[in-house]
Amino acid sequence: MPQLSCLGLYMCAVAVALEVSVGKTNVVTALNGSDVLLPCVFTTCIGFWDLVFTWSYNDSTTLCRGFIKSKAVEPKVQSENFRVVFVGSTTGKDNNISIVLLSVDFSDAGKYTCHVKNPREKGNAEHSSYIELQVVHKLVVADNTLTLIIVAVVGGLIGLLILFMVVKKVVLFIIKKTQDGKKECLVSSSGNDNTENGLAGSKAEQKVTPKA
Repeated sequence: MPQLSCLGLYMCAVAVALEVSVGKTNVVTALNGSDVLLPCVFTTCIGFWDLVFTWSYNDSTTLCRGFIKSKAVEPKVQSENFRVVFVGSTTGKDNNISIVLLSVDFSDAGKYTCHVKNPREKGNAEHSSYIELQVVHKLVVADNTLTLIIVAVVGGLIGLLILFMVVKKVVLFIIKKTQDGKKECLVSSSGNDNTENGLAGSKAEQKVTPKA
């Protein structure tokens, strides 16, 4: 068991010792003049100490840099831009090193990269992830008309199918009842006393011959 644990730690260190993520999408759209969150978190399975992270703009301008002594200590951050505010924390569940860019304008559009280095990792390799910021004059509301039409058509088809099944069951039930009624009438008619019809062999002909 100890050997397996050591092997697991070794594989972790080799494969994904540290991973940086900016969320499900790396494209963020912001309205001109608004504040925008640029998210970034990192994960590591070997722990960290003296970790260093930086945010850069278009791979050339440094926006802020930070230093994290250990998981139990909050980051010490130095901003290089007065419009950049650090909003992360590493003492909670997530190792969050996100920033907020204040009052963005069209010149702020571009590539924002979150870089992380963990000295505990062999080779002190740098890991990073980036966000492409788009600044617009007006946010475009997604047109869901086509989606609503498709949902309405599909719902209508399902409703018609259910109605057809109900009508089919009602019709089959009526037909079955009608056929059962006819069978009962036939059985009843065949069981009538033939004496009413005066047929041969009936009680009407079975008269006693009067004695002379």
